[in-house]
Amino acid sequence: MDRNLAMEAVRVTEMAAIASARLMGRGHKNESDQAAVDAMRRAFDALQIQGTVVIGEGERDEAPMLYIGEKVGRRNPEDPEVDIALDPLEGTNLCAYGRPGSISVVAMAGKGKLLNAPDTYMEKIAVGPRARGSIDLRRSATENLHAVAERMKVYVSDLTVVILDRERHADLIKEVRTAGARIRLIDDGDVAGGIATCFEDTGVDVLMGIGGAPEGVITAAAIRSVGGDMQGRLVPRNNDEIARARRMGITDISKIYTAEELAGGEVMFAASGVTTGDFLRGVRFFGSGCETHSVVMRSKTGTVRFIQSRHRFDTKPGYNL
Repeated sequence: MDRNLAMEAVRVTEMAAIASARLMGRGHKNESDQAAVDAMRRAFDALQIQGTVVIGEGERDEAPMLYIGEKVGRRNPEDPEVDIALDPLEGTNLCAYGRPGSISVVAMAGKGKLLNAPDTYMEKIAVGPRARGSIDLRRSATENLHAVAERMKVYVSDLTVVILDRERHADLIKEVRTAGARIRLIDDGDVAGGIATCFEDTGVDVLMGIGGAPEGVITAAAIRSVGGDMQGRLVPRNNDEIARARRMGITDISKIYTAEELAGGEVMFAASGVTTGDFLRGVRFFGSGCETHSVVMRSKTGTVRFIQSRHRFDTKPGYNL
């Protein structure tokens, strides 16, 4: 995949971020999400790719656009074939209620390189490059925290763990506290939480807990781009979800996936902040335009670029949504 494609992907996340940020704090999460979906879908029309959405807004009968299997891009014969994992608005509640940490994200990889994950739960653990190789979902949270601390050459009490604030995590939270690590509970958006482990200035060292499986694939793409580490295991809630996973080609429901198995080959990742979070500032509107803050990463080179852009609505009609 051409490196210029990674820069073009930023335009896609920028447009989705701007569209959803216009509705920030109004309490309408569905409207915010739909605005991001509409804007992202239009932006894909300009990309010189033969793209297929493998992680998207759901099945075709559930979503009118950006559904799993949808073809996007200009689709010229010479354009590269890529699989796409996306979330136009990760953290819909965060945007709807004006809370920090919502982002717009897109990941791309070669055809067949992204796990076609069912819409179910996934148990996850993720760390940044300093702790690569130290995690194992077969071990307890306590054992993993000690292994991470040893690899990073710090004490467990120096670690900060991001966990979704859910009832299902009561025992995990208790164990992490007993082990001595700090905890940052988040209301939503574990993609952003996973990515934060890879940037030292966020103060986040580990992501633990159960979140969405599709989000796990997106997180793995980002983490692979900067040399972090992640493992995930599906946690279906019922027999219907098990059957759906098998229809999507997953035969071993209890398999522990590595980051490379979730997002293999050369991957690209782009994200734009909607509301300000740990590593991306949110959209700021001013007079006749706005400012966005984005990141783009490539696994091939490990390059991370932060992009601060100013958009004028009078000269960019597509951004004046």
